[in-house]
Amino acid sequence: MPTMTIKNIPLDLCERLKQNALDHRRSLNNEVIFCLEKALRSRRMDTETILARIETLQERAPLPPLTDEILRKAKEEGRP
Repeated sequence: MPTMTIKNIPLDLCERLKQNALDHRRSLNNEVIFCLEKALRSRRMDTETILARIETLQERAPLPPLTDEILRKAKEEGRP
């Protein structure tokens, strides 16, 4: 398996990695691998995909459009 050396890691980042490793009961090496896998697996959606998904969700839940008036009333009703 390949080996990698990472140089010049900021001290605060190194400390957070060490703390995360302790919190998750992993070695520092395994914590770094976990973080890298998590970061590289995340999918980035383009704007059109996100907007299409929002439209689909809005169609499934036919609610009236959220207006300033509705928000104002909700705030007023929530106050004693």
